[in-house]
Amino acid sequence: MSIRARLTLWYTSVLGAILILFSVAVYALLLYALLDGVDRPLWDIAEEIRAQSRAFPGELTRLQIPPLDMFQSPGVSAIQIWTPDGTLSQQSGRQLAEPLDKEALHTRRPVIRDVNVLGAHIRVLTYPLIVEDSGQLVGYLQIASPPLTTVDQARRDLLTILALGIVLAIALSALVGAMLARQALRPIDTIIETALTISRADDLERRIIYNGPPDEIGRLVAAFNEMLERLEKLFRAQQRFLADISHELRTPLTAIRGNVDLIRRFGPDPESLDAIQDEAERMTRLVGDLLLLAKAEAGNLSLAYEPVELDTLLLEVYRHARILGSGLDIKIGEEDQVTVLGDADKLKQLLLNLVDNAIKYTPKGGQITLGLAREDGWARLTVADTGVGIPPEHLPHIFERFYRVDRARSRGGGGAGLGLSIAQWIAQAHGGRITVESEVGQGTTFTVWLPIAPQDGEPPPWAVEANSGLPHPNAAQPP
Repeated sequence: MSIRARLTLWYTSVLGAILILFSVAVYALLLYALLDGVDRPLWDIAEEIRAQSRAFPGELTRLQIPPLDMFQSPGVSAIQIWTPDGTLSQQSGRQLAEPLDKEALHTRRPVIRDVNVLGAHIRVLTYPLIVEDSGQLVGYLQIASPPLTTVDQARRDLLTILALGIVLAIALSALVGAMLARQALRPIDTIIETALTISRADDLERRIIYNGPPDEIGRLVAAFNEMLERLEKLFRAQQRFLADISHELRTPLTAIRGNVDLIRRFGPDPESLDAIQDEAERMTRLVGDLLLLAKAEAGNLSLAYEPVELDTLLLEVYRHARILGSGLDIKIGEEDQVTVLGDADKLKQLLLNLVDNAIKYTPKGGQITLGLAREDGWARLTVADTGVGIPPEHLPHIFERFYRVDRARSRGGGGAGLGLSIAQWIAQAHGGRITVESEVGQGTTFTVWLPIAPQDGEPPPWAVEANSGLPHPNAAQPP
């Protein structure tokens, strides 16, 4: 059964149950009001007869009862008085040889019942007559109402009206419920059609257009569109990843095969062997970087958190950069003494990746400046260069895997595009983040924000979360 049918059935069932309960209540209240109008005169006459009855002087087992004819009224059709042994003592109105309600005799409490007398439906009140002083039962007073023809007809008419009303209301509610369910679930049909279209045509650029209120359906459509957007990004990233990784691996493999052919033809020579070693090392670094990111995302990479003096670490990176960046002016700007809680090797790798990126995109004669400062409980590391800069449209993507601003550059001018991705993950795993500012032709500045080590030495929440593979989502934000 479809959701639309289930919603309609549920809505109709609930409304039907409410209507039935309401109809039962209306019927019961109306019947009570009708019967109360019939019973009230019977009770009034019984009380009047009882009030005018007197015990015989000196006797406690007999009552003097006035003539019953004086108590006749439009609301009464017959009155009888029976002795305890079943003898008719008096009667008024309709003359009968049998008690009006034989089953109600022999009771010491007043009772009113529906009975049929000579084919007529009437109400009969049986009222025991008891001498107050002795408590002796001396007889039974039975008072009958006129035939309940009007009451019975009103009951039948009411039942007919209520039954027809319930049937019509349920039918109308089923129709309205089906229309409302169809209207409410129309975006779901659109989602299904869009999903099928995407599945058949591989068109991840399609989106669902929803103009309804921001209700649950609206949030579902928004979530589905957001999922499509993310899937599109992941699909594009996968395509770019496959293209780049095949290129990154094909190039060193081609170089290795070429040098192997040269060695086979002309024998080993130092240049060919060095080229093979360089390409093999490049492939090793590439595979190592991919493995690092894969382990990090899978939660299989644990970091050793300990106090790290960033000023000492920055000096080590500076010395390494001086060796790699020949022909560049590499210096240290501001340098504070700052200690953070983290993995020293990974933090060093973060800085080396940023420095390596700056060296690759800064022409000879350019300048690279490293800096370290303390700011509002955060350590601020900067790597600034005077290189070619990054166009604004590329800035949101530079931390994506294998993303390179200039895809036409040779491997000598650019890397595999994993260094910044790794640097970003390391920063997030330490409860921080990386920001970038760049201007084409002027240079680029990467800023790393890391929280300063707590005074009590206890690992912060993000340190525990980071070892599960992802940074703590509620980590404090840098200034």
